[in-house]
Formats: sequence, structure tokens, C-alpha cells
Amino acid sequence: MRVVSLVPSLTESVARTVPGALVGATDWCTHPAGLDVARVGGTKNPDVERVLALAPDLVIANEEENRAPDLDALRAGGAEVLVTEVRTVPQAFTELDRVLTACGASARPRWLDEAESAWSAPPCPERRATAVVPVWRRPWMVLGRDTFAGDVLARLGVDHLYASHAERYPKVPVGELREARPDLVVLPDEPYRFTVDDGPEAFPGLSCALVDGRSLTWYGPSLAEAPRLLGAALRAARR
Repeated sequence: MRVVSLVPSLTESVARTVPGALVGATDWCTHPAGLDVARVGGTKNPDVERVLALAPDLVIANEEENRAPDLDALRAGGAEVLVTEVRTVPQAFTELDRVLTACGASARPRWLDEAESAWSAPPCPERRATAVVPVWRRPWMVLGRDTFAGDVLARLGVDHLYASHAERYPKVPVGELREARPDLVVLPDEPYRFTVDDGPEAFPGLSCALVDGRSLTWYGPSLAEAPRLLGAALRAARR
């Protein structure tokens, strides 16, 4: 089996579960460390010809991470493309099972069982909190409706204020975000790399939680530790 992955979460999942299956991955596929495969460009701009030149048996993709025209071009070039949709934690487990089986996994990996167990009763405070969750700056963009990260936070007791917005990642002026007066401003370190010096200063008087973006947005082996890591960061910010 020869697999090219266009999704960092799925790259890590396949590499951990079916060693040797991956022959290509994007430049953003940073886990596991030291992964030695051909690089095929970004998630939004993969080099289609380079992917096809690797003669994959399967290309794995995601409806949010990857653009439909690129996936259509891969299919037109003769590649089989498996497209995932992951907007909730339970859906992540279902899709991971599907991807790993398609990539030749002989059994369900232990890390996936551990991740599912970790999310069966995640840490949740007695009092729920409200939040805004920026994912980009210049312009400011936040989590909107129907997102995996939003579902992750909801399961940890945090309701983000734009969950019913018409867009999944709306652009919202920072002044409006401040005026919403959330209990928390959740600032992940990806896709925009918010840091202690880049993000919190835009929200004076509000509690800011700097969190690991991989724990918040990746669906793969990191799911096993995500409830503990995110829960700790959120609790610390609420004190």
C-alpha cells in the first residue's frame, strides 16, 4: 500500500499505525518527528503532479483542509482519493477507523482506543464558560458554526459565542470580540501562532487561555492527551 496524506492529523495517524505505508505528505505534516517521506506542498496548494508521480494507491484528504479542485485534479490523474469529514469528536473516531482500515491497518491501534476512552468522560467544570476563539489575526477570524475545535471545547465545558454564526470561520472586528465580554479568550498556537506577546494584549481585562493548537484541532494520536492538556490550560485561565 502506497499512501499520500494531505492532512497533518491523518499523516500522524497513519505513520503511527501502518509504518511504511506513507510515501508522501504535505510540508505541514510535522508529526511524527523525523518522518521521512516525499513532501508535496501545502494542504491548500499540493503539487498535484508530484503526488501523482508517487503512484499512490490512495490519497487521504479532508473536506475542510483541502480544496475540491485539487482533489478533482488528483482523481482526473487516476488517483483514488478518500475524503474525510470531521466536525465532532465522535466523528473523528469514525473517520480515523475508516482511514486506517483503508490504509491497510490489520487491527484498531491502541492509541485510538485510549483516545476514545479519554473522551468518554472528559474533565468538565461545574460551571460552563463562554469564549471567543480566534484562529487568525489581520484580519481577526474566529471559530464559527460546526467545527471540530468548537465541539472539543464544548465537551470541556466551554461554549464559544459564534457557534451559531452562518459562517464556519467568520471575520469579526476585534472590537466586537472585546464587547462580547466572554469568560475566556482561547488563543491556540495554530493556524495562527498566538503567543503570550501576540494576542492577549488585544483583549485587556479579559482572561486569555493560550492553548496547544494540536490538542485543539488535530484528530489523531494527540486526542488521547487533549482532554487533560486543554482542560488544564482552560482551568488555569479561569482562576
